Amino acid sequence: MNVANLTIDSLQDGLKRKDFSAVELTRSVLEFAERENPKTNAYVLLCPERALRAAEKIDERLAAGHDIGLLGGVPIGVKDVILTSGVRTTCSSKILANYVPPYDATAVERIEAAGGIIIGKTNCDEFAMGSSNENSAFGPVRNPVDLDRVPGGSSGGSAAVVAQGTAVVSLGSDTGGSVRQPASFCGIVGVTPTYGRVSRYGLVAYASSLDHVAPFARNVRDSATVLEVMAGRDPLDSTCADAPVPRYAAHLTRDVRGMKLGLPVEYMKHATGETATLITKAIKDLEALGCHVEEVSLPSTDYAIACYYIISCAEASSNLARFDGVRYTTRSAKSENLSAMYQNTRGEGFGAEVKRRIMLGTYVLSHGYYDAYYVKAQKVRAMIARDFTRAFEKVDALVAPVSPFPAFKLGEKLSDPLEMYLSDIYTITGSLAGIPCMSVPCGNTADGLPVGLQILCNHFDEPNMFRLADAFESR
Repeated sequence: MNVANLTIDSLQDGLKRKDFSAVELTRSVLEFAERENPKTNAYVLLCPERALRAAEKIDERLAAGHDIGLLGGVPIGVKDVILTSGVRTTCSSKILANYVPPYDATAVERIEAAGGIIIGKTNCDEFAMGSSNENSAFGPVRNPVDLDRVPGGSSGGSAAVVAQGTAVVSLGSDTGGSVRQPASFCGIVGVTPTYGRVSRYGLVAYASSLDHVAPFARNVRDSATVLEVMAGRDPLDSTCADAPVPRYAAHLTRDVRGMKLGLPVEYMKHATGETATLITKAIKDLEALGCHVEEVSLPSTDYAIACYYIISCAEASSNLARFDGVRYTTRSAKSENLSAMYQNTRGEGFGAEVKRRIMLGTYVLSHGYYDAYYVKAQKVRAMIARDFTRAFEKVDALVAPVSPFPAFKLGEKLSDPLEMYLSDIYTITGSLAGIPCMSVPCGNTADGLPVGLQILCNHFDEPNMFRLADAFESR
């Protein structure tokens, strides 16, 4: 079987026809992942025992004639910031190198309840902080499209396993574009749902008001299926919305005639070269499908990067205070007293980018600077959200680039953090507003590098987002 090209539908058709069993499929995927992973370093670890136990249950249900679930038999990679009971979860950091969680994240529970098979944990930027997946304690992830380039970050490992074919779908986390940007760079589909649509319980917190658990897939239908499984109220997460979960796949009618789409003028002014050309072509394709496209303005966009990094780093400095060597983290062996233990544990355990963000976050929350920076950033965040509210009064969805450029070379931006942060210029606005957004492939550059089209919709309007993406994908 060609595991690298499987989708949820083709996989489940094969199971029902008895072309292969779930155990046979899982063994093939594990062997393929073991063989291919050295090329990309996309998996931190594989969990064959857990995967094969889950596969045996699927075969038992098939033999008994029972329903195997929406994700029955589907091999899934899980980002290493999402807790998996009994399977090491490190956040790609030395400070959690040996941490084994005692419970599963809600998203993982729901994935496995729907028949999904967890293959392994995927590499990421440490504590999800980065835009290139070069900030991992386990080494950088390489883009399967071009091994000399980054896969995007921070969920680059989860994007790479789907693009490489060592998982059919995967779970990532998105704080400021960490699913959409890797999806664009790797030529796959990545979805950031409405904030609160999916429970964050069991997601190691980076910036709590911005974090999402989010899916990657090879096509829009698969991404819609995974989101449908994960979404819904969770009493263990007070920020999780109590809103009904639609059957997203039922909205994939491919009929988008009459949809009004907005093209933000502020987004297009930074897009250059072939990225701008491919986005312009995508707009024409949408018009050919019957959509009406008009320019709209999101005037607060220019303040978004500063706003995002103030808020996210402030929340990170608070959330990461718990990793101190006292409880479940690795502890420095050089500690002579309590103060030295704190300092040495955090100094040795955290990487440079995590330290940079903790220091920035601590600074903006400190006495005398809280009002000048953090409070002001929250006001700007409200302005950004208001820009989207006004735009959606005129249009059904917004379309834009995901990134100003395609995947860049490994090491190209590491020496300049500010230049790296600009990678997120088109994605952080949607995250700050808490709206659903996604990346869908819209073509390749002359060098064969994928470029993604970003679709943004109003809160909880994932059905229209998926409908537009599916129509565009099938054009």
